[in-house]
Amino acid sequence: MEKKKLKILCAPANEGGCSYYRVISPMRKLQELYGDQVEFRYNLNPLGIIESGSGLGTWQKDWAFEDLKWCDIVWTNNISNWGGPYTARIVGKAKEFGKFVHFDTDDLLTGLYEGHRLYGVYKERNLEDITKFIYSSSDLVTVTQRKFAERIRPFCGGVLAIVKNAIDYNLPAWNVPKSKPNPRKMVRIGWAGGIHHEEDVKEFAGIPHLVNAKVGRERVHWGFYGAPIINKEEDGTVKDEWQHDVWKNYKKILLSGFRGTPNWQIYNALPPDNYGGIYSNVDLGIAPLQMNAFNDSKSEIKVAECGRYKIPLICSDVGCYDETIINGKTGYLIPANAPKEVWVRTLAKVLSNPKHLKEMGENLHKITEEYFDLNKVVKHRLELYEQSLGLVHGRDENKDITYNAEWKYE
Repeated sequence: MEKKKLKILCAPANEGGCSYYRVISPMRKLQELYGDQVEFRYNLNPLGIIESGSGLGTWQKDWAFEDLKWCDIVWTNNISNWGGPYTARIVGKAKEFGKFVHFDTDDLLTGLYEGHRLYGVYKERNLEDITKFIYSSSDLVTVTQRKFAERIRPFCGGVLAIVKNAIDYNLPAWNVPKSKPNPRKMVRIGWAGGIHHEEDVKEFAGIPHLVNAKVGRERVHWGFYGAPIINKEEDGTVKDEWQHDVWKNYKKILLSGFRGTPNWQIYNALPPDNYGGIYSNVDLGIAPLQMNAFNDSKSEIKVAECGRYKIPLICSDVGCYDETIINGKTGYLIPANAPKEVWVRTLAKVLSNPKHLKEMGENLHKITEEYFDLNKVVKHRLELYEQSLGLVHGRDENKDITYNAEWKYE
């Protein structure tokens, strides 16, 4: 007798980077590799809210909830673009129809720090309490690392599991041939960030200027990736968008003290499925982070990105970078709140030793090829569903499952 396919409704928060890595890309890979075992439907608006016109933001009358009724599992993540109450209602309606609810997040949503751009929004809209309700009502909650799991454990009513971020290395963007710097003795340092890193870039304020002075500007090129594309009105004037102001501030902070001919460039953001190509033009990655509970709960996605292109990573010892970054082997960990001189000294050391740079990149590549290739690890998601369904139905007392987390570089 043919085994019944597991039917999963994917309702991501949006189509941005977080949803792409945590829901959309894994869904596509499961369809590709395990289509005989699982069937998906994809719906950004399974509750039928009106998306345009005079009724924008109101509920459609007589909505049938067809996809919610069809599935076995409802898989959603983060806070929907339609808002916290919308996200909570997805969970509530799914439970009303007797469905297994999987809620995933790669950001700590219950403890935003005051410097985060959305801090006020979370407080005003009570999003922290809404998230706690979602945690308590979901059958399965997945996060990216252990410290994150420990922080939200008290709020979870079902299975709490760790699922590392992974990348589909088969995509063309992750197979772009590595370019050579010009001149060849130059090392290209790359930082990639979104629009919520204002406090983090302060950790790196003025360091490019100090490194230039120490090693010579001809030895290094600074690339800052992720700036929003400039949009223009019909009359040719530039639209005044707050994201551009964010990046103007980034530039001011990062390049403070900078003098002389620029050896830096700011690059526009790319869609998630084309994102990998930027690393073909980088030789050394950096990830400065301020120490706070939000950042300390972040994943090591930068490891997966850099390692694919054999790029070592120098990063703040915040979050779970210490699981993969070993000083002198795969990169360097900079202590949280370290003085600028530590960053400058470490960068200068790596810039002056091309062989060391290459060896660390090779070592990191070995790790990412084994543990962060979605093609190799996505199977654990099916195993997780099978075990979680059993736990929820009372077959096991243990309600903590960890996949692809219990390992260290040796």
